[in-house]
Amino acid sequence: MIDSATLPSRNHVTGPALAGLRQKLSDRGPFAALLVAGCAVLSLLVLAPLYTLLSKSVENRAGEFVGLENFARYLSSGGIESAFLNSLWVAGLSTVIVVGLAFMAAWALTRTRLPLTGWVRGVLVLPILAPSLLPAISLVYLFGNQGVLKGWLFGAEIYGPIGIVMGSCFWTFPHALMILLTAMDNADGRHYEAASALKASAWRTFWTVTVPGARYGLVSAAFVVFTLVITDFGVPKVIGGQFDVLATDIYKQVIGQQRFEMGAVVSVLLLLPAMLAFFADRYVQRKQSASFTARSVPYKARADRKRDVLGALVLTPTVVFILAIIAMAVYASFVTFWPYNLDLSLNNYQFGRMDGGGWGAYFNSLQLALGTMVLGTVLVFFNAWLMERTPQPKILTGVFQFLSLLPLAVPGLVLGLSYIFFFNHPDNLLNGIYGTLLILILCTVSHFYAVSHLTAVTALKQLDKEFEAVGESLKASRWRVLFTVTLPLCLPAILDVALYLFVNAMTTVSAVVFLYGPNSQLASVAVLSMDEAGDIAPAAAMAILITVTCAGAKLIQGALRFWVDRSTRAWRQGTE
Repeated sequence: MIDSATLPSRNHVTGPALAGLRQKLSDRGPFAALLVAGCAVLSLLVLAPLYTLLSKSVENRAGEFVGLENFARYLSSGGIESAFLNSLWVAGLSTVIVVGLAFMAAWALTRTRLPLTGWVRGVLVLPILAPSLLPAISLVYLFGNQGVLKGWLFGAEIYGPIGIVMGSCFWTFPHALMILLTAMDNADGRHYEAASALKASAWRTFWTVTVPGARYGLVSAAFVVFTLVITDFGVPKVIGGQFDVLATDIYKQVIGQQRFEMGAVVSVLLLLPAMLAFFADRYVQRKQSASFTARSVPYKARADRKRDVLGALVLTPTVVFILAIIAMAVYASFVTFWPYNLDLSLNNYQFGRMDGGGWGAYFNSLQLALGTMVLGTVLVFFNAWLMERTPQPKILTGVFQFLSLLPLAVPGLVLGLSYIFFFNHPDNLLNGIYGTLLILILCTVSHFYAVSHLTAVTALKQLDKEFEAVGESLKASRWRVLFTVTLPLCLPAILDVALYLFVNAMTTVSAVVFLYGPNSQLASVAVLSMDEAGDIAPAAAMAILITVTCAGAKLIQGALRFWVDRSTRAWRQGTE
């Protein structure tokens, strides 16, 4: 029989465990509270406006609940047969074209030994620096009623689905290309060596090795392009003509007819395919397995003249198309009066004489971009650090991850309209910021939060967890480790996030077209206003000015990143 006196007391057993639990909770408490605050901020900026939008879609003009009556009215008006199906058709066709061209371009850049591939990559991603309105304006000059290449359409009109598809392909191409380049850069060279040893032809190797190796990139690129096209407002607004799509239908309902409840209905319909594409993409990514392991051998293209010639032939049409669109916009911005007076002048850059806000709109956009860059970068990186590098309850990190990725599934036009319903409500304590530059900054940060968050999280995951452990052993707080180790090592990613936010704030139209006030007009919206007023050449000039500004920001970021990379290498060598 065991003597109970020899057994350790309950207090003796549970005492150290309880003490350890209390210590863990006390360590976790402040950081958990900060992440809860981050969840609250994202809920205020994304979740609450979306809830208000959904509520508005089931109310009448008087604010009374009417259920699905608004949806039934929209369906009976033929909206599904026209705008909804048109949006699906245009987005589907653009996705097929863009993903096909981007895959061929990525193959040519990674599977050949062409010279000047760095410059070619730079040209292929140029559209990401331009507002989506720029290709639409250029296409008007190229193929419009007085376009220089009007005959190339064989009697068809650029105003409609042809123009929308061409313009959408231009500005979404870099997004697909970057995804596919990442997928194809990580190819395992052993698979190609095995194919060569088995005497497989180049064609068979392409279909059995190259395509399967990039399948997840292809699917992800397809979802991204589909979402971007179906939610875009700029291209169909400028060149869509009488071809209705959901994005322009929202604009007509709200701006043209002041039917805000119907605008909410169309926004919900636009939200559905965007969210479906988002969740499908998330599902596919969860199924993805690593194609490049520790045993993999990086693929290096061998010299093959025929393959290089084929790669050049594949790249040439896309490069020519991109350069032609940009060159046409630049030329049109200097033409005195198209097509009657082709003398070059700076008259179109005298924005003070045009509709749209003049030079003030451009400087407002600079303030918006800088404010979005600073506030967004700090908010994104700090929240990502809290989630990845501090002790947090699992359920809290799950909630925060969901709120961080939610903006990726919300079209900019839908988010902007939801901000009207939420922040313009008289009972909202933040009603005073409506129509100011601050609400534009908050909306833009929210709209582009998800991609910035993923970039920051990826950079933080690459850091060894031992940094914090070593800091604790040296009695250094997590805050000190953050400022002395984590921040310096993550500076390249921070610069990438800053540039991403700056460029998108300069070029965005859909997210801010409903929110600007008399003193907060923006350059991207000014392009739209000038085009509507018939000042197409000044609109082209403003679009080019936006593009040049974004290119300048890219050059500055590139120089800073070069300096940071050198400093980081020197720091690492000094610590080894």
